Amino acid sequence: MRKGFTLVELLVVIAIIGMLVGLLLPAVQQAREAARAMQCNNNLKQMGLACMNHESQTGKFPSAGWNCSWSGDGDRGLGKKQPGGWTFSLLPFMEQNALFMSTSNNDPLNPNRAAITAAHQTPLPVFTCPSRRACKLYPSGCPPTSNCDSTDQLARGDYASNYGVIDAVNTAGYPGSYANADKDSGWVTQPYNGVIYSCSEVTIGEIRDGTSNTYLIGEKNKNSSIYEESCSCDDNGVFAGADPDNSRSTKIAPAQDRAGYENRQAFGSAHSGSSGYAMCDGSVQRISYSIDLEIHQYLGNRSDGKAAQIPQ
Repeated sequence: MRKGFTLVELLVVIAIIGMLVGLLLPAVQQAREAARAMQCNNNLKQMGLACMNHESQTGKFPSAGWNCSWSGDGDRGLGKKQPGGWTFSLLPFMEQNALFMSTSNNDPLNPNRAAITAAHQTPLPVFTCPSRRACKLYPSGCPPTSNCDSTDQLARGDYASNYGVIDAVNTAGYPGSYANADKDSGWVTQPYNGVIYSCSEVTIGEIRDGTSNTYLIGEKNKNSSIYEESCSCDDNGVFAGADPDNSRSTKIAPAQDRAGYENRQAFGSAHSGSSGYAMCDGSVQRISYSIDLEIHQYLGNRSDGKAAQIPQ
C-alpha cells in the first residue's frame, strides 16, 4: 500500500492552516497594540511623576519654554528663564540629568550651540508613542536657531502639555534673549488657563479644580499619513520651547489620528477608542474621543470652578 498524502489532502490541510492563521492574526495584532498602549501609559506616568518631582523641588510645574526658536540649555536652570520646553526641564527628574547638563558650558549668557544641537538630536523612548512611530531621528522643518545650530534631523515627541481652553497658539510671552530673561524685561502676561505653557510658573495651589481632575500632559493629534514627515505642528525637536509641537489646547475635541487630518491645537493619539493623559496628581487616565467637549474643556482649565469628573 502506498503511503503519503494526496494532492487534495495537502490542499485541504494548507487551506485549514491558512484559515487558522487568518483567525489568529487579528488577536496577535490586538495583543501587540494593547502592549504598545500600556507602554504609552507608562511613558505618561513617568512624565507625570517627573512633573510632580519638579513641582516638589521648585514649587512650580515646569514651563513650556519660550517658543520654538529656542531649545533647552542646562545653564538656564528650571523655570520661566529656561528657553527649552517642558520635556527638557523634566530630564533631571527622569534619570537624564547627564543629558540636561551636557548642554552646559557654565555661561548662562552664551549658549553652547554644538552641545544643545547634539541634545536636540538625542531621541528618548519616553517621549515617543510606540503605536505611532519609532524612537529615532526625523526630518526637521523649522529647527531652532537662536541657541543651537541648524540640522536636518531632529528627535521628536508625541506628547503635549495642557495650556488650557484657549483658541490661540501657545508661543507668546517669551523675553526674546538671555539678557532680557535675566533682567525680567520683555515678559508678556499670559492668558492661558492650563498648567504648562510659555514661560509658565503654575503652582499646585493654583489648580483649584483638583489635581486629579485637571490635565497636565496628553498625547497629541497627528496626521497618520505623514508620521515620518515634517509638518507645521510636528517639525521641531523634542526639547524646543512652546509650540503646537509640544503644547495643546482643550478648546478642540480630541481626535484619533487619521490620514489627511490634523488639528495643530488638539490632543489625540494613534490608539483606537481613547487617548492618554497624565493628570496633575501624577495619575494616568484614558479619555474617550467621544468625551463631551464641555467636560473636556473643564478638565483643561485649572481653576474654572467646575471640577469635572473623569468619565468612566
